[in-house]
Amino acid sequence: MATNPPIGDGARKGAVRKRSQVLNPVTDQFVKRDKETEQLMDVKEDGKPFKGVQKEKRKPKS
Repeated sequence: MATNPPIGDGARKGAVRKRSQVLNPVTDQFVKRDKETEQLMDVKEDGKPFKGVQKEKRKPKS
């Protein structure tokens, strides 16, 4: 798990593990999901990506 000292400075050291995010092209919002269960966890409604969460590359549909 990522460590965050000192508390309250808003900085993260290291990435959040076991989670990833992908941009939903329909809603143009980032969606966070759990890598193990593949369940969707959260949606970032301001259009900016989650901080410290690995981005996935979505394969275009042919």
